[in-house]
Amino acid sequence: MFPPIPEHGHTEILGADDVRLETVRQYGLYIQVPFCQSKCTYCNFHTGVFPEGLRSPYAGAVCRELEDHARLYADGGIPWSEAPEGRVCVDTLYVGGGTPSLLPPEELSRLMAAARSAFESRWSEATLEADPETVTADCAAAWINAGFNRISMGVQSFEDRELSAAGRVHRREDIYAAEKRLRAAGFANLSFDLIAGLPHQTETSWRDTVSRLLDLRPENVSIYMLEVDEGSRLGREILAGGSRYSAKAVPNEDAMARFYELACESLQAAGYDHYEISNWALPDLRSRHNLKYWRREPYLGFGAGAHSFSGGYRWANAHDPNAYIAAIEKGTLPFEQLEKVSRAQANEEVLFLGLRQLDGIDLAEMEASRRSELAGRIEALCEQGLVELDGSRLRLAKDKLTVSNEVFVSLMD
Repeated sequence: MFPPIPEHGHTEILGADDVRLETVRQYGLYIQVPFCQSKCTYCNFHTGVFPEGLRSPYAGAVCRELEDHARLYADGGIPWSEAPEGRVCVDTLYVGGGTPSLLPPEELSRLMAAARSAFESRWSEATLEADPETVTADCAAAWINAGFNRISMGVQSFEDRELSAAGRVHRREDIYAAEKRLRAAGFANLSFDLIAGLPHQTETSWRDTVSRLLDLRPENVSIYMLEVDEGSRLGREILAGGSRYSAKAVPNEDAMARFYELACESLQAAGYDHYEISNWALPDLRSRHNLKYWRREPYLGFGAGAHSFSGGYRWANAHDPNAYIAAIEKGTLPFEQLEKVSRAQANEEVLFLGLRQLDGIDLAEMEASRRSELAGRIEALCEQGLVELDGSRLRLAKDKLTVSNEVFVSLMD
């Protein structure tokens, strides 16, 4: 069905067996839905506002991609996927975006059916991202019936002024209504996102947001610091010294760090397990799918802009939905990138992704030569109080998480 990927898209670095996941063969499945009602000012993702008429053709293209991959695996596999021949086993599913909840329930059911047909599906966790204003009682019930058992909701703030300045469509009352409808439909696993550093955010408003979130007691909480870079309208405006998008009302870095630390204290007091720099969960309810990313376990991505990782390779689909649909309709691979992971890259990822987890990493599992290279740097970081070394277990110091980037730079420089 698919021709080989063009040579210019393949970075040859080392032998195919040099970097490989040897024991983990349960794959995560990610489906990207890039559609949004409006583009948030802080967003630096490859998503956008597209005509509603594109949604059904897009869902059909993703179903086709899933079906075609299933046939390829059955016929002997895709060489760079490193998956076993035959039916691939998937144990987590995540439909993200964008705002996947904008898709009509029947299209989401169609995607779920295609995923079940394509892979041996033993989903312990099936997550759908949703924005509060899209959650109706009928949709919540339909999502349960489709097979989703977890909703990740982009709350971001409980303060209407902050939500408006950031370009969010929903308001505080929508959050409460959505949570009530999801619980009534039977969802026992909810994840709420917050952003520290939105325009007009103050310590008082932040404390109120965190308090309101804890009153609802979602099973998982993600807190992200506002990213200021060229990838978003707000970021570009801040860097240019402008005032559009309420750029002058964005808290400074010290304030953002303080907000994060306050959230850490409140979540810990409320019984949440802080398991990754930006993530907290109630006992035994960590995000199983996201753990695959941080543990470098394999996952397959479908849809425009979706990424995949096999242990030895990374590849990504075309970001533009129209280009993606056109490629699928032609029967060609929708890839825009395929890269073999070098040993050096793998070593850096083990450090960066592993140390994002508060459990840290076991240095005993690293190559002796790499441990020797890092010994002096680790000793210096320990003396500065930035990391802790317990036997062979290296982890970030809990009171230094806001300066974690300094640790990463030091270890990977």
